[in-house]
Amino acid sequence: MEDPFSFADNLGPLKVIHVYEPSVSLKGVLVVDNVAAGSSIGGLRMAPDVSARECFRLARAMTFKNAAAGLPHGGGKSVLFADPKRIDDQGKQQLVRSFACALAGEEHYIFGPDMGTDESCMAWVKDEIGRAVGLPRELGGIPLDEIGATGLGLASAAEVAAEYCDLELKGARVVVQGFGAVGKHAARILGERGTVLVGASDSSGTVHDPSGIDVNALIAHKDAGVNLSQWKGAQVLPLDATLDIDCDIWIPAARPDVIDEANVDRLKTRLIIQGANIPITEDAERTLHERGVLNIPDFIANAGGVICAAMEYHGASEAAAMQAIDEKIRRNTREVLTRAREEQLLPRKAALDLATSRVEAAMRTRRWSSF
Repeated sequence: MEDPFSFADNLGPLKVIHVYEPSVSLKGVLVVDNVAAGSSIGGLRMAPDVSARECFRLARAMTFKNAAAGLPHGGGKSVLFADPKRIDDQGKQQLVRSFACALAGEEHYIFGPDMGTDESCMAWVKDEIGRAVGLPRELGGIPLDEIGATGLGLASAAEVAAEYCDLELKGARVVVQGFGAVGKHAARILGERGTVLVGASDSSGTVHDPSGIDVNALIAHKDAGVNLSQWKGAQVLPLDATLDIDCDIWIPAARPDVIDEANVDRLKTRLIIQGANIPITEDAERTLHERGVLNIPDFIANAGGVICAAMEYHGASEAAAMQAIDEKIRRNTREVLTRAREEQLLPRKAALDLATSRVEAAMRTRRWSSF
């Protein structure tokens, strides 16, 4: 088991909890990173290849995301070691309910949906322990995946960022790496603002058409449960071909570390809007910056989901949540890029300075720095 103190620093984590129950094949990790601003909110991720370190990195991203967005919450994350594509609904429900019950006493953490989980999973958590956001409408929730909360934030960030790299949004060519709950809504909303989708991928492959792909038709295809590799409306390419498609805006919306020093030179874009959490390594971000590619960090660009979740938790309406997403992400994107330009910083450094200062300010108000 990895030593949790190997990735600890002055901000956290507050708790790292490993859960193991072999009778139901349950193996999971919860990281509560920092709760100085309030109880942590963070998604429950289900994947066969997650790790405690990845969980911590995602929890820290949530700390920064919540702080940058000015939310009264800290950062946390939980992961389940399971393949959601290889278990049926009953098996998935058993895992999620069992994991929630094991963490029933961890009141510093509020569950939300993430990769491999959805509103139904949050309903199961709510039923077991009463602590979940991203709930179905039937339970009074704001289903953030259904309405495209994170995708709206990405579009808002892109619209502001385009001003900083002399990019005209109308006609801008977009590639989405990970055409799922986040990526498809980002493509749709950006398309409504004049962009053209020229490439998209899921776990089965990549579709590409330099003249443009019908976004709504592709979403309908995906929502019908059919892989992109079976799409007939564009050229089908290998999974990693999104790296090679010439575009103006590239949106990673899948797994962490999809861009590193080994493949960063394949990217042909002017602007990157990070839809996934930690999708690009620090070295690769530095390389992109040196090439003149503007890169909007994850916890600034993709905060729409947690903003929506926090507002749901505090009883706000869907309309108020969507307005807050647009306003907060536009303001933060502009603040980060202005600071980066004026102080000659990488956008991530400017964003980290912003978020860290807010976390530290919250910590100074507490009797104990983390509790």
